[in-house]
Amino acid sequence: MGMKTYVVEIEKSKEAKGGRPSVGQVYRNVLAKDGFRPLTKRIDCCWDVFRSSVDKYPNNPMLGQREILDGKAGKYAWLTYKQVYDTVLELGDSICSRGINKGARCGIYGKNCTKWVVSMQACNAHGLHCVPLYDTLGAGAVKYIICHAEISIIFAEEDKVSEVLKTFPDTGTYLKTLVSFGTITNEQKLVAENYGLELYPWDEFLHLETKDQFELPSKTRSDICTIMYTSGTTGEPKGVIITNESILSILSGVKHHLESMSEEFRECDVFFSYLPLAHIFDRVIEELFISTGASIGFWRGDIKLLIDDLKELKPTVFCAVPRVLDRIYSGLVEKISSSGFLKRNLFNLAYTYKLYNMSRGYKHEEAAPRLDKIIFSKVKEGLGGNMRLILSGAAPLSTSVETFLRVVTCAHVLQGYGLTETCAGSFVAQPNELSMTGTVGPPLPNVDVCLLSVPEMGYDALSTTPRGEILLRGKSLFSGYYKREDLTKEVLVDGWFHTGDIGEWQPDGSMKIIDRKKNIFKLSQGEYVSVENLESIFSLVPSVDSIWVYGNSFESFLVAVVNPNKESLEQWAAENEVSGDFSNICENPKTDAYILGELTSIAKEKKLKGFEFIKAVHLDPVPFDMDRDLITPTFKKKRAQLIKYYQSVVDGMYKSRR
Repeated sequence: MGMKTYVVEIEKSKEAKGGRPSVGQVYRNVLAKDGFRPLTKRIDCCWDVFRSSVDKYPNNPMLGQREILDGKAGKYAWLTYKQVYDTVLELGDSICSRGINKGARCGIYGKNCTKWVVSMQACNAHGLHCVPLYDTLGAGAVKYIICHAEISIIFAEEDKVSEVLKTFPDTGTYLKTLVSFGTITNEQKLVAENYGLELYPWDEFLHLETKDQFELPSKTRSDICTIMYTSGTTGEPKGVIITNESILSILSGVKHHLESMSEEFRECDVFFSYLPLAHIFDRVIEELFISTGASIGFWRGDIKLLIDDLKELKPTVFCAVPRVLDRIYSGLVEKISSSGFLKRNLFNLAYTYKLYNMSRGYKHEEAAPRLDKIIFSKVKEGLGGNMRLILSGAAPLSTSVETFLRVVTCAHVLQGYGLTETCAGSFVAQPNELSMTGTVGPPLPNVDVCLLSVPEMGYDALSTTPRGEILLRGKSLFSGYYKREDLTKEVLVDGWFHTGDIGEWQPDGSMKIIDRKKNIFKLSQGEYVSVENLESIFSLVPSVDSIWVYGNSFESFLVAVVNPNKESLEQWAAENEVSGDFSNICENPKTDAYILGELTSIAKEKKLKGFEFIKAVHLDPVPFDMDRDLITPTFKKKRAQLIKYYQSVVDGMYKSRR
């Protein structure tokens, strides 16, 4: 693999035998060349992580939310580690008084907030299996998870109580207790009584008079900590079983990685929590912060108010999905382009100068310190003023956005890669390594990695540039899918987890995600189409915000539905005498022809094959959204739902082309 700066080979590659694909060399992070760092003694579960921090940092602010006075958001109000601990013990006693003991399943349903974490820690304390419910899921999926996981108690955001009640009577066999984070109405109380469900407002449940003091049960590393249902792009949600050991292993790996670069989390750090705690990404980061005695501040739950919350909290660490970073990028670019000639040119000169120095190997804080103070400090202030680390995950971040943010935010902007099944991060890019832009970096020092050839897609794990399906091994892996041994056996083979993602090793040992194994299909002439790869190329067109490419084995060409970029399209329309509002512009045949021309240009530029060109487009001014069930909460496309929703549109495109 050439230069191996960040990884070390631990096992040789294996040639294809008996019809099996060939397997590339097995690598691990160079930090773990002599073995993975052992886990901390006497820390056997997530409860131990929290309890240990309460002992060390009892008076540190732990959880913060904005005070709302007369309908206006004020400053953040904080609970200390000791205050949270006392509330958790009180909540635990109330749970046990309902006859709910170790091994039972407890649901948590709602947006991130203090009570979410308190409920989670009560699960950790009593060995309950925490089952998060996405706050964006409707009653259908909630009903499925309650029944599948056999959930006996749920803690829910006030406005989700009615969603849970809608799942009755189907869920009545399992669900016996429902606690609102806020209040409940008399009507809800009557509905609950009708179904034999105990329904409580938070304060009443917290202060239930229990005669007994309940002892905390003993917990081991192999105990289940959480069953996290992945939204899935097809079929029913799958319950990913994650043990205490999985979470402790990932915490150890991330800490080892950050310490090696002197970027470890510190007790003075502040984390901005807005990505759903129902996702493993945010859950693991919050466990990391709790382990270091640092502070976690929550958003208000409204994406439009996110930047305002961020400015008030002044966090040092921010985790994001590409869509949020794209919005920040677009906002900054718009601001710069609409500023005066002098300001715009000064910014562009400063950007070019700093980027040049960073590409020569200078650390971002040393590349242009004066320009950081004069020019880029305004961007930093817009993110609160204290930001030092921005982590991006869940989907690929475009190279242009990543490079831009690395330069202008005065913070490390790092891409990572992982799945719920790998307990979040398995790869994280290195700070100050501009060459790693567009990659997810080297593996963390808690996993082994190898590539598996995918001959039908032309990916060879043994070629000069090794490409193939990413396989992972280590103690941070999940234990299986809950009640789905069949699905578990498909993806966990001989200790290796088959991710379904196609990676390409880079010479420095970082990984580039280039494709998705499952998202390939054949056209009628027998040609294979790798749809995610094409979508990433077509998304480079400035007038395209998002694109869904479709084809099948009965057709010889591809069609696409495009969410156009509003500013870009309106500017084109003004220059080309296409009148009307954004929706009217999208309906105009001239606009279709323009977008199709742009897609054809990029296809030619990237030397795509003829059958990979888009032959017809439909423009939808409304972005793909969760309301129509077209994307998952992490913005992955639900292809089965997309074809269902746009079936008549797709049929029309094929008909018109024929």
